[in-house]
Amino acid sequence: MAITSFEIISVPVSNQEQSKNFYRDVLGFDLIRDEPIGPTMKWIQLAPKNCNTTIALVNWFDAMRPGGLQGVMLNVSNIDEDVDILTSRGLQLTAIKQEPWGRFSMFSDPDGNGWILRQPPQ
Repeated sequence: MAITSFEIISVPVSNQEQSKNFYRDVLGFDLIRDEPIGPTMKWIQLAPKNCNTTIALVNWFDAMRPGGLQGVMLNVSNIDEDVDILTSRGLQLTAIKQEPWGRFSMFSDPDGNGWILRQPPQ
């Protein structure tokens, strides 16, 4: 097996439209796809700017409860600036902490999925 990348991370949500607005308007992700995949389901896919890995906002997997995704790290180059920007958009983040693996701050989406904003060590 020769895996070359991660492409899509499924993020379990309760309300796709609310989550789409959060990831697009608060986090600044680009909307890649928003289209029906049947009579009652939609495929909503977003990506951070300049990033090949995308997320899909899913609500059809019984085993994936909204809020069940935890600990996905989003690497940034200037965590201080990004925390300020996200705070100005109304997002609540933890205080920035320093660890051997970098500086980080945590936040949650409207369903409680936990994300980590991380600036790798220099």
